[in-house]
Amino acid sequence: MMKLTSRITALLTLAFIAVFSAITFFGGKRDISPEENRVLAKAPELNAKELYDGRTGEKLDRYVTDHFAGRNRWLVGSSLIQTELSESIVNGVYVSDDRLISTDDKGITDASAMADIFDSFAENYDGMVYFAAIPTSAGVYGDVLPGHIVRQTESQQINALYYAMDSDIRKIDAYNILKMLKDNYIYYRNDTKWTSYGAYCVYKTVIQKLGFQPNSYDKYSIEHVTDDFRGNLYNRTLSRRPKADIMDIYEYHNGAEVTSCIVVRRDGINAEGQIFDREKLETGDMYSMYLGDAVPIMRITTSANTDKKLLVIKDDFGDCFVPFLLQHYSEITVVDPSVMSGKLSDYVNADDYGQTLFLFGTDSLSDREMMSKITL
Repeated sequence: MMKLTSRITALLTLAFIAVFSAITFFGGKRDISPEENRVLAKAPELNAKELYDGRTGEKLDRYVTDHFAGRNRWLVGSSLIQTELSESIVNGVYVSDDRLISTDDKGITDASAMADIFDSFAENYDGMVYFAAIPTSAGVYGDVLPGHIVRQTESQQINALYYAMDSDIRKIDAYNILKMLKDNYIYYRNDTKWTSYGAYCVYKTVIQKLGFQPNSYDKYSIEHVTDDFRGNLYNRTLSRRPKADIMDIYEYHNGAEVTSCIVVRRDGINAEGQIFDREKLETGDMYSMYLGDAVPIMRITTSANTDKKLLVIKDDFGDCFVPFLLQHYSEITVVDPSVMSGKLSDYVNADDYGQTLFLFGTDSLSDREMMSKITL
């Protein structure tokens, strides 16, 4: 009887493996995982050299990992198990009922070296330089993390960077503005970035430093374009414990209008851009609704009654921030160094602009290779 049971168990196990393998290899495949917002591995092509050195095996392993049957359900189940067994930490993200918070400590690791990059820009630039370092959601809500998770506070990181910077650079304290408003909806629950309202709260201070009066909040009409946004922290955990987020578009009516918006794509070709690309709401990267796909350069001209021009050098935090600037400048050029293939001077003459605003999240300010592209 024991032998019969063992044989039945073995046969059932082999049958399960065979069926699971067949579904994995012959079932439908996707190129992109919208839940994780990333490109999935492609089937490896046979190559004698790669077969010999083992790279084909590695590629096949990644392919099977990305495409095995029922993968999303397995990942969600794994996330639930990790949440219960590891103090609610999944892939370096703390999972609570209210929000997801990154526990990674990859902020400004070398403030002096990073300050040297921006000092060099300022020394070789004829205009005025303004700098706003933006904390991630972990910087504002990190006090809810378990006590044993020790990370340098983003406030300390920003202060160290500002202290190391040349005094000619106008530093803007975004951290204390946002920390003071933490009970408001200023950061997404499922992403490291701020909401449009969080961006507006900092815009009021930034624009005054730039020499303008901020637009009153009640002058904007606010459209909730989706209530189903799940951002980069969800991509890492697939946890649905916190509620999905709301994304807003702030429209300033009866003011200056955008007269042109031209982008320089990564391949160097000019194309028409959009301040708000609503089609992105149907993709796995909803946040790119703000300014569209990442491009090295976006040039915006407006009907604003001024001859002032602004150069904005930013990361993703700047995407929902830039629209608030449109009422104040006749021309704004937006630069994203993360997708530039060369240096800033290859794309734009900074001296054509009387003011330059740097706006980066603290997580980007750890990337010295990216920041080194902005030197003049």
